[in-house]
Amino acid sequence: MTEIILMVHVLFGVLCIVAGVWLFVDVLHASEANQGRIRAMSMAVAVLMWLAYLVGGYWYLTFYYADKAIILKGPWPFAHTFFMEMKEHVAIMLLLLVTYLPIAAANNTAVNKGARKLVLWVVGFIVLIGITIEGAGAIISIGAKVGLLAVKG
Repeated sequence: MTEIILMVHVLFGVLCIVAGVWLFVDVLHASEANQGRIRAMSMAVAVLMWLAYLVGGYWYLTFYYADKAIILKGPWPFAHTFFMEMKEHVAIMLLLLVTYLPIAAANNTAVNKGARKLVLWVVGFIVLIGITIEGAGAIISIGAKVGLLAVKG
């Protein structure tokens, strides 16, 4: 069950990134016809990231202690000491950005160039930070695997 929870966490994060890229392209081509979709996708980005955070937080509080011990005793302790710590702190900035995104996207990005630029910057940061956090998660996962291999070997 722990693996499924972790996979759902990753799935929501990846879907958030994909929705963010979709939103970025929609805002680049903003018109009166796609304003509803821009607003809906900005809300989807926010909801998906919050779901990823909540599921990941539950997994972290409930199951991560065992992986943390393995990682810290293994050959890649930096997987926790740097990457997990970075992920924990950067995720807060990401939550602020995704919460702000639907507010910024409430403006008409088809006629308001300032609003369009703002939404593009916000969603661009969301996608880049999201990819960074996904990569950090992969390094943490590998840290646990190499820690287990070191115990077996």
